Amino acid sequence: MFGAGTPRRKQSDPASWPSDAASAVLDWGAPRLRDLPWRHTRDAWAVLVAEVMLQQTQALRVVPKWSAFIDRFPTPAACADASLGDVLREWHGLGYPRRARHLHDTASTVVEHHGGHVPDDLASLIALPGIGPYTARAVLAFAFARDVAVVDTNIARTLARTAGARLTPTQVQRLADALVPPADGWRWNQTLMDLGATTCRPTPHCADCPAKAWCEWHRSGHPHPDPAKGSAAVSTRQPRFEGSNRQARGRILRRLVEGAAPESAFDAEILEGLLTDGLIVRTSDTVHLPETERGRPGDPGPSR
Repeated sequence: MFGAGTPRRKQSDPASWPSDAASAVLDWGAPRLRDLPWRHTRDAWAVLVAEVMLQQTQALRVVPKWSAFIDRFPTPAACADASLGDVLREWHGLGYPRRARHLHDTASTVVEHHGGHVPDDLASLIALPGIGPYTARAVLAFAFARDVAVVDTNIARTLARTAGARLTPTQVQRLADALVPPADGWRWNQTLMDLGATTCRPTPHCADCPAKAWCEWHRSGHPHPDPAKGSAAVSTRQPRFEGSNRQARGRILRRLVEGAAPESAFDAEILEGLLTDGLIVRTSDTVHLPETERGRPGDPGPSR
């Protein structure tokens, strides 16, 4: 991470890469950036939808769901006008359905408080339901081409290794902010993200890395432990899905996508969790996805 002759800084103050490192990374990325459909748009709603879908979900799984979702709900108003049930039907298969509810709530907030346009300032974006600092910064960088740094798990892993130390949330964001080349935030963030996704992986391919000359962990011979493990924003292995409550919740929602079902058909504890989260509705002794006042043919009306 440090150029020749550059004095080492304290771990509490991670240094920026030298300017030639940024050029090397951008040159590496130019022919290698993954061809993902949301990279071909600057529409803020489309970018926001992609970023919410990409939370805890691999990009290739997101591609068909994102395309179908944007076709169905091309604007925040179209999403806000739909029922949560319709949004959940389009979302089905991605998992973590609370993200769909947050996206539906965000669409309503954008319509009610921002004239139907996704806001372009950090504070307003973070104030949207379910939108945290990463997603807000990603919208600024990828929709509005702002020179802000995003830190996903791939970028955080790369930065921890180049720093040669575990980083706190403040440290990793400070280092990421210092790296963004002026007037090139979109390309830089996309490139650094792909560097972590394809090369600086949990098991790294250092021979192919354009930043290896500045990577403290690589230059030190990969000492144990890997500084990325336990570093801020680097994801850990998820709990086993098979037999989990997540799997059970998914089965219930998959059944309700087809229509209402008797409450007695499902595990009461799992059902109560979905009801508490607002992802399903109870009417008499049946449960169903939340619908609008208009309802849907063959579906029960809303619970009163």
